[in-house]
Amino acid sequence: MKEQKTGKILIVDDNEDLLKAAKIFLKRHFGQVDTETNPGLLPVLIVNEQYDVILLDMNFTKDVSSGHEGFYWLDRILELDSSAVVVLITAYGDVNTAVKAIKEGATDFVLKPWENEKLLATLNAAVQLRQSKLEISQLKSQQQQLYSDIDSKFKDIIGQSPAMVKVFETIERVAATDANVLILGENGTGKELIARAIHRNSRRHREAFVGVDLGAITQTLFESELFGHKRGAFTDAKEDRAGRFEQANKGTLFLDEIGNLPLPLQAKMLAALQNREVTRVGANKAIPVNIRLISATNMPIHNMVYENTFRQDLLYRINTIEITLPSLRDRLEDIPLLANHFIELYSKKYNKEIRKAGEALIKRMQKYHWPGNIRELQHSIERAVIMTSHSVLQPEDLFMQKQVNPEKQEEMVSLDHLNIEDVEKILIRKALQKHNGHITRAAEELGLTRSSLYRRLERYGL
Repeated sequence: MKEQKTGKILIVDDNEDLLKAAKIFLKRHFGQVDTETNPGLLPVLIVNEQYDVILLDMNFTKDVSSGHEGFYWLDRILELDSSAVVVLITAYGDVNTAVKAIKEGATDFVLKPWENEKLLATLNAAVQLRQSKLEISQLKSQQQQLYSDIDSKFKDIIGQSPAMVKVFETIERVAATDANVLILGENGTGKELIARAIHRNSRRHREAFVGVDLGAITQTLFESELFGHKRGAFTDAKEDRAGRFEQANKGTLFLDEIGNLPLPLQAKMLAALQNREVTRVGANKAIPVNIRLISATNMPIHNMVYENTFRQDLLYRINTIEITLPSLRDRLEDIPLLANHFIELYSKKYNKEIRKAGEALIKRMQKYHWPGNIRELQHSIERAVIMTSHSVLQPEDLFMQKQVNPEKQEEMVSLDHLNIEDVEKILIRKALQKHNGHITRAAEELGLTRSSLYRRLERYGL
């Protein structure tokens, strides 16, 4: 198969014989080769055609040897197209002139009379440079659009309820400061979205936003993950590695599930935050870090301080400002907005033509408890979009768990049909009632760790 020629070349020179020879040779290698003897037509040519390379003579008949005309037209070309790639032609091989031309914005130069192979190599490199410039320009444009999208105040946070308006007002007041923020709320309420909104509206918005799920980090890997390590510090440390604190330097560090942090690790976290420096595992030298800290938890962290399972001094350090996110059942007026947002999102994803949620479905959704909050709503809508044959979602399209009155649940479990999860929920509820909601004592009664009990509370929506 014959290789398709690409690249558009414009040659500007007042020597017609040179133009003819160059065109005959270059047409074998490039998709389009145009020639012009009058440099005065350059503005028209550049406006009407996007050339990959302009091969421009340094000297025309008005100015035989100084190169002034070449520099003039080089400036005009770059003024019209800042990404233009210009290769200058000169018969004099003056090094100073060539260096000046490069400084003025030329990409390269060739000497007359040229060798065809050298000319071809120069133009091929110039075409590649032009493509790279266009790609960079496109990427910059996309990045600007991305920043524009990201910088919209509360992108992806949907809500008009009074509870959410209060959250938005708090974000606006807090974001411009460097105050540490603690976000409280049940699972699925959107704590990370709030953290990202604070970062986007802060002075650090052009720097990194680094998130860490502290509940997923084991004690043995905690220091390495957050503070980094030196090569050889432990068995699997095969190279130096920066921790999350270093990665977030000058930006925002988001510590999710900070309530899961065991007491011994809380002390190390506090030291890093107080000293504003970290020491990599296996190293002696401390590394200064400049971060804005945002933390989040679904646990009753103030009660944990009272129970001596969370350090009070660490809580003071992380919660200069507190934001409490409402559960979905506390912002029922936002359900239509959220539902139709997810319908639009998943209709596009799965190529379905679904316009909205019907009124009957909205009413049913507003009566539901939503133990999993927005995350549960999102997953329910996604399933409904996939399975429905309607253009407007109906109540039968949406699967929602049957709600049971907790006080009556124990009566509904018979010895003839026991489900281990139902039994576990009853035992957890009884333990909490017995100890008046005291998490540590309830966990001890059940033979669980506090973090294990919290995970079960989340799972069962208790």
